[in-house]
Amino acid sequence: MAQRWAREHPTAVAMREKDLGVWQEITWESLWDQITTAAHGLLALGVGKGDRVSIHSEDRPEWIILDLATVAIRGITVGLYPTNPPAEVLHLLRDAGSILHLVEDQEQADKVVEVMGDLPDLRTIIHVEPRGFREWRDDDRFLHWDDFMLLGREHHTENPGLLDEIMAAAQPDDVMTLVYTSGTTGPPKGAMLTNQNFIACVESVILCDGRIKGNRKPGPDDLVLTYLPLCHVAERIFSTWTMVSCGTVLNFAESIDTVQQNLSEIQPTLFFAVPRIWEKLHAAIQIRGNDATWFKRQLFRLGSRMAQVIGRERVANDGLHTGKSRLLYLVGYPLIFRPLKERIGLRRARWAGSGAAAIAPEVITDFIGYGVPLYELYGMTENAAIATNNFHGRNKVGTVGEPYHGTELKLDEVTGEILTKNGGTFLGYWNQPEATEQSMTPDGFLRTGDVGDWVEGTHIKVVDRIKHIIITSGGKNISPSEIENTLKTSPYVKEAMVVGDGRRYLTALVGIEFDTTGDWATRKGIPYTTYRDLSEKAQVVELVSDVVKRANEKFSNAEGIKKFRLLPKELDHEDGELTATQKVKRNSMGEMFDDLVEEMYR
Repeated sequence: MAQRWAREHPTAVAMREKDLGVWQEITWESLWDQITTAAHGLLALGVGKGDRVSIHSEDRPEWIILDLATVAIRGITVGLYPTNPPAEVLHLLRDAGSILHLVEDQEQADKVVEVMGDLPDLRTIIHVEPRGFREWRDDDRFLHWDDFMLLGREHHTENPGLLDEIMAAAQPDDVMTLVYTSGTTGPPKGAMLTNQNFIACVESVILCDGRIKGNRKPGPDDLVLTYLPLCHVAERIFSTWTMVSCGTVLNFAESIDTVQQNLSEIQPTLFFAVPRIWEKLHAAIQIRGNDATWFKRQLFRLGSRMAQVIGRERVANDGLHTGKSRLLYLVGYPLIFRPLKERIGLRRARWAGSGAAAIAPEVITDFIGYGVPLYELYGMTENAAIATNNFHGRNKVGTVGEPYHGTELKLDEVTGEILTKNGGTFLGYWNQPEATEQSMTPDGFLRTGDVGDWVEGTHIKVVDRIKHIIITSGGKNISPSEIENTLKTSPYVKEAMVVGDGRRYLTALVGIEFDTTGDWATRKGIPYTTYRDLSEKAQVVELVSDVVKRANEKFSNAEGIKKFRLLPKELDHEDGELTATQKVKRNSMGEMFDDLVEEMYR
C-alpha cells in the first residue's frame, strides 16, 4: 500500500517530524525509498521470512520505516514500550527469538546490553542516535542507522528486483507482527497478527461506513498526531495502518510530555487517545479556567454550564444536535468554544476516539458539549481492535457502541463475557498453544475477558474485566472500574483502585494528580516540597474526601467508598505498579500498599 501511494502521489506528504523546532516533511516517494532501503538492509543482514525484528524506541519515522520494511520481506515486527525495563526486555526478546533489534539511543541500548548474555538469537543491534556508542564501535553486533541504510542501498543495487519478488509471494496468513499483551496478571504474551488481520482491520475499522460525519473516509487531507507507543495495537492502527491505507499525514509528537503543545500546533483532524489523555485534557480545561482573569473566569463558567446543557441534550439524542443545543452552541462558539478547542488542539477534529480502557461518560459528555466529536470504541489486540464502535448519529454515551459490520458478537450465557468472531481474530499466542486454546470457544469465538451488557439490544456496555469484579463478603457483585473512572473525572485524581473483594465494604487507594493538585495548593497558600509531602497535607486529604463524597452520590450504598488512603508516591511502570500501557497492576498494588489497605479495615 505504501508503494502505491509513492507511485501515485510521490510528492504528497506522508510524515512530519519536528527537528530543532521546525516541522520537517517526508514525502511518500522519500518514505518508500527509505522502506525499500531498510528492507534490503535487513536482507543483507540475513533477515528473512518469519524472522523476528524488534524495535525499542519512542515514536519516530525510523520505527515505522523498519516496521514496514520487515513486513515487506515477510519478517515479523516485535514492538517494545520505551519504558520496558531490562527484565521485560529480556522476556520479550527471548520469547520472540528476535535476531535483530533496533534501539533509539544509549538508554535503550543499555537495557539490552545488560541482558544480552541471555539472548543467544540476537545477532544485530541497530542504533538511531549516534551519541553514547563509542565503547561499542568495534563491536560487530552494533550498527548505526546510517550504516545500516548504506548496506541496504548496496544490496538494492546488487539485487534490484528481489524485494518485489518477496512481496509478491506474501500470503494472507503470514504473521506480520507480534503484539505483546499488557501483562496485568502475568508475563506478557505475544499475539500473532497476520496480513489478513491487517486487511480486515482496514476494511472493518478504518474504512467502515458511518464512523465519521458525512461518511467521509480518512484521506490525504487528514492530519494525525502520533504519540502513543507504536507497539500498542491501537496506535499502530490509527497511525501506521491508517496512513498506508488512506494516505493520512502522520505528525510525530516530540514526546508524550509535549502532546498538548503539539496538538495545539498540528490541530489534527483525526485524533485517538486513551482515557488517561482525555482525562488530562479535561483537567487542563478546568485548570485554565481557574488561572484566567476575572472576566475570562466568568466567561469560562458560563461556557462550562452551556457545554453541560449542550452535552446532555446531544447525548440524549444519540450524539446529534437538538434545536436547543444547536442554538446554544452557535451563541457560545465565537467567544467560548472555538478558542477553547483551539487551545486544546481539537478545533479541526472531525473524529475523535477513546479506547483501550474504560472512560467516564461525564468526560465524553463534556467534550461533546464543547463541540468535539468524541466516540468510545472497543477492541483488543487479539481481534485486531475489531469489535464495536459508536457511529455518527448512533452515539450512545456510556456504551462502546455497536458491532462492526462483519463482526459476530454475543455474551456468554453464564458469565456475561463478551465473545467476538471476525476477520481480525488473531492466529494465537506465540509459543503458547494452551493459552491460545483457552482464549477461544469451541465454536470459534474469541474470549475477550470482559463482562458486558446489551443496551437497547444494539449497543454494548463493558461492565469490567471478569477478573476485576469484586464480590463483597455480603455477596454483592461490584464493578470497580466504573467507580474508579468516576473518581478520575476530578482534575485532582490521577489514579484510583477500589478494594473490597471478600471484605465488608469498599475502600480505595487514590493517587493525586501532582500538577493540578500542586496548582490548587499554591493558590490556597499551602506550601509543599514533594509528591509525598503534598499528599500528606490535611487540606489535600480533605480535597480528595470531597471528590469521594461526590462520587459516592452516584452509586448505591454498597458501591460507595467508605474509606480511602492517598498513595505516598506516583505509580510507575519500572516499579511494577503499572503495566507499560499505564494500567494498574492490581495484585502488585495490593502487595505494595498492603499496610494502607489493612489500615482501612481495622
